[in-house]
Amino acid sequence: MSDLLFKNAKLIDPEAGTVTTGGLVVRDGKITEVLTQRTDFEGEKLTAVNFDQVIDCDRKHLAPGIVDIGVKVCEPGERHKESFGSAGLAAAAGGVTTMVTRPDTDPAIDNPETLEFVIRRAREAAPVNVLPMAALTKGRQGREMTEIGFLLDAGAVAFTDCDHVVTDSKVLTRALAYVRSLGALVIGHPQDPGLSAGAAATSGKFASLRGLPAVSPMAERMGLDRDIAMIEMTGVKYHADQITTQRALPPLERAKQNGFDITAGTSIHHLTLNALDVADYRTFFKIKPPLRDEEDRIAMAEAVQSGLIDTISSMHTPQDEESKRLPFEAAASGAVALETLLPAAMRLFHSDHVTLPNLWRAMSLNPAKRLGLPCGRLAVGAPADLVLFDPHAPFVMDRATLQSKSRNTPFDGARMQGKVLATYVTGVSVYQKP
Repeated sequence: MSDLLFKNAKLIDPEAGTVTTGGLVVRDGKITEVLTQRTDFEGEKLTAVNFDQVIDCDRKHLAPGIVDIGVKVCEPGERHKESFGSAGLAAAAGGVTTMVTRPDTDPAIDNPETLEFVIRRAREAAPVNVLPMAALTKGRQGREMTEIGFLLDAGAVAFTDCDHVVTDSKVLTRALAYVRSLGALVIGHPQDPGLSAGAAATSGKFASLRGLPAVSPMAERMGLDRDIAMIEMTGVKYHADQITTQRALPPLERAKQNGFDITAGTSIHHLTLNALDVADYRTFFKIKPPLRDEEDRIAMAEAVQSGLIDTISSMHTPQDEESKRLPFEAAASGAVALETLLPAAMRLFHSDHVTLPNLWRAMSLNPAKRLGLPCGRLAVGAPADLVLFDPHAPFVMDRATLQSKSRNTPFDGARMQGKVLATYVTGVSVYQKP
């Protein structure tokens, strides 16, 4: 591996909560020195001859690479929508250095053999780190738990049935208790499945005027209340994949105050878009859970800034043209977001809702900590998974330029700020802006 010197950078440190001018020394794929004073660059030890490459960051921002929990890669089963190769290129172009992938594939990742296939394909095709999650129940059907111990040994980093909520409380209790005995992590989707079945929008005046089947925000609150009761019963480590309504924040806060091992995330779309963006049935804005009211969006941004919401993810969900070019109610849910995650997050920064250190706390540090990973920080000994970007660079999003095979982004044609200039995984360049 090359010895690198990054100089003249604005370092975003999510642990210290600071943005400082300085640089990094990288040797053997790890950060060996964090340089924050001008004098650190003086002297013989930091002359160019001591490094294979000196990277002048030109006062652009250098931060830990993004750790994205909840990425869907459509292998096996639907490789035409997204492969590990295309998803890896999209991640690198978006500053994502670690993808934590979902098991809602076809077939589901619910046995060691399928999991080993996924790990092998990711290693062969993706230029970034890929960590797979496995299903909690067989076929994600909620009837019988998977071989959790074997899946853990095979490399699963967490267990989830994604948006298939386990409705049988006895099955869920047994699965959570077993996961707890192994010290593993469960990722839940807080939602009452009966209330949310068939919903395409959040209930309210807009959904009524458009004639769309809708779900009350209380469905999320009820689902979270049920899950918190299960956490109290079993003591399991639990992460809510998406909290999207302000009604769900008080029980989340109480659960944390009561000492339960619970964290929560939200998606970049629920932080930057609202229900009115659907406008005239624009299906690229149909996601799950559906977009919420503006009051909910602002509450989520404030919760990220305060730390009540721990993580931000892309919830990258590729869908092909045939499944999106349909009437709104019939169209598939989901949007691609690996490449748009960082520029969309800059909307929160430029609107003064969330600071840069707190954004990277939610996009890098906290996801890494929750999964027990050494990345997500600018510290001596941490892997040199890094993103160099310009938060102020303007551009118009053109979905035709995306690396993903599917290009179902709600940001097509949007004016955005924030361009990734370079991405590094263990000090190796995996993306350079053309």
